[in-house]
Amino acid sequence: MRLEKLSHNKFKIFLTFDDLVERGITRDDLWYDLPRVHQLFHDMMYEATDELGIELFGMLSVQVHLLQAQGMLIVVTQNDQLDDDFDDDYIEMKVTLDESKEMIFAFGTFEDIIQVSQHLHHLGLDGGEVHHFDDYYYMRLDEEDLKEQNREHIIAIMSEFASPSTITKHRLLEYGKPIFKELAIQQIIKYFY
Repeated sequence: MRLEKLSHNKFKIFLTFDDLVERGITRDDLWYDLPRVHQLFHDMMYEATDELGIELFGMLSVQVHLLQAQGMLIVVTQNDQLDDDFDDDYIEMKVTLDESKEMIFAFGTFEDIIQVSQHLHHLGLDGGEVHHFDDYYYMRLDEEDLKEQNREHIIAIMSEFASPSTITKHRLLEYGKPIFKELAIQQIIKYFY
């Protein structure tokens, strides 16, 4: 579990799927076992308060993003306005859940992208995008690119060459340098093989 303080009233928690398994939670539990998910949130909030030195009270807005290959990203915002009826022992959470169907992996070298593209091409994939940002190359595969594919198999192959990334598509598009805007795997095979 990684914690990051974003501001005086906002912090981010990132859990990999391995972190969830260590806590006894499966991906399906996130959708169907609400008592276990509530307990997970409760435990994470207390871990965050200890590690980040934040005191939680009042209304919390919790945004949960399930990332296809990466895990779960949680952004917690605390409402700064105190209500007259405020009870020190009570924390109210408003939770929104979102699942991403795309995969974004960070590669250390372009050579790794060339290598993984060859493996993905053999599986019948030819889409995707490649961007360069902050000394890393990022390959993004969206839901359209992954049609009819075994996602776990693709994640396993990509994980041999790269690390799952929590960077968003929007950040890549705004700040990254596009290398291939579409059909990245097809173009890499064309130019490098």
